[in-house]
Amino acid sequence: MTHAPRPRTDVLVVGSGIMGSVVARRLRDTDPALHITMVDGGSAIGEAPGLHLHDLNDPDLWSRYNERVATGVQGMYTGAEVVREVAGGLTDLAPGMFHALAFGEDAEAMPQAALAWNAGGMGVHWTAATPWPAGDEVFDFGDPDRWAADLDIAHRLLSVTSSVIGPTEVGRTVLDVLRRRYDGVGPDDRRPQPMPMAVNATASGPMPRTAPGTIFPPIAAGGDPAFTLMTGTLATSLIVADGRVTGARLRRVADGAESELLADTVVVCADALRTPQLLFASGIRPPALGRHLNEHAFITARVLLDLDRFGLDTDALPLPRAGEFSTDSLWLPQNGAAQPFHGQIMNRTYVDEDGHPLAHSVGLSLYVPVESRAGNRLVFSESETDLAGMPRIRVEFGYSDTDRALIGRALDEVRSIAEEFGPFDPETECALLPPGSSLHLTGTVRAGAADDGTCVCAPDGRVWGFDNLYLAGNGVVPTAMAANVTLTGAVTAVRAASAVTERLAAPAAH
Repeated sequence: MTHAPRPRTDVLVVGSGIMGSVVARRLRDTDPALHITMVDGGSAIGEAPGLHLHDLNDPDLWSRYNERVATGVQGMYTGAEVVREVAGGLTDLAPGMFHALAFGEDAEAMPQAALAWNAGGMGVHWTAATPWPAGDEVFDFGDPDRWAADLDIAHRLLSVTSSVIGPTEVGRTVLDVLRRRYDGVGPDDRRPQPMPMAVNATASGPMPRTAPGTIFPPIAAGGDPAFTLMTGTLATSLIVADGRVTGARLRRVADGAESELLADTVVVCADALRTPQLLFASGIRPPALGRHLNEHAFITARVLLDLDRFGLDTDALPLPRAGEFSTDSLWLPQNGAAQPFHGQIMNRTYVDEDGHPLAHSVGLSLYVPVESRAGNRLVFSESETDLAGMPRIRVEFGYSDTDRALIGRALDEVRSIAEEFGPFDPETECALLPPGSSLHLTGTVRAGAADDGTCVCAPDGRVWGFDNLYLAGNGVVPTAMAANVTLTGAVTAVRAASAVTERLAAPAAH
């Protein structure tokens, strides 16, 4: 009696978001024949997997997306009201974003934490802001030249563009105020400026966002005979033997059918919650797994621009171009102790029913770095499971006294900034959002220079104790981030792909 051989791939990528697409793109650029299989538990939103919702042709989906992100607060995409009721099952979920609580996790300590249950992951939802890290955010492990090179590759893959949404004339006025206020704080390339964004600038109409299907086009369009995308397919555990991962156990969401896929190399890019969850389910449980969970605190405010103060006429207020929701997207970079906050300024003009300008608001968000502490962590259950049948996650997260003091300083700062632009009531126009609101979670599978129990993987993403298992994504970021984390997370994907390429090229790899 003979048995059909189990399917095999050269490289298995778990997760089809930004990080997985960067890994696939880099691997494909170095080897056109390398067989890459990518699995994701979610299914496509819209006509094809991996396309940004901003760029869909479906008017209903497009309208829903823009209404939700118009606030400029990415976490509001899942809704301002926290959803605690767990769905009946995975097949009941339309592809999209869900609170971790609604997915069955014990996440009351981080109630706005959310996960993307769709092909393309968060990469089809994100706001595309791509500020670059600096100072304590950087993790170059003693090799600044390599860091700069990897960051440059990430810039190019994400198609980062400056001055893409603004500045308008009013936006320049806002920038002038910020530049006067922060004059001399930090180097010239860290002064207040237009927000770098992963956006394809166009002459008119909505500007396409970078998404997994644009970073690695076969995700959305196919056409690569050596690439296989398996959506609606959950990786439930990795197959481990003698310090190697030989593949993964898979479960088809629609009917529960289980299978195994063998792989020479595995790269897990699932996100900061589900990457450590998959490792735990696979019996890979280093001491640092799930620890050092980090997310900057998130303060949001909005102030109406005092037009008389700035000598502006209502009719001169800018209108957003068709398909966009802001007139200006601006950036206040963090600059160490002197200016530790990342500022994201998204401005809008309010109009009447006939489209005539009424007022202009300056949307101020300050991100406050939070200390990286082992006690902020994910704890995985040995007996309870979440909606996907994976080990249930309990989130343990809180602010230290140092964090609370810095948050207090940031609240004073945002009030002071807002009052530069117009009358401001912090009681009604400012809020410290609940943990998880930014969706910028990091640290849970952090990289480190040595296998000393404080990290999960090496600087190149290789999991300690394994020679063919790599991690990429925001969970790998070991530093306390103030800024948006996607560009920084993409550096870990660039590094992991380079390491996989080097390993496959070595004679011993085969």
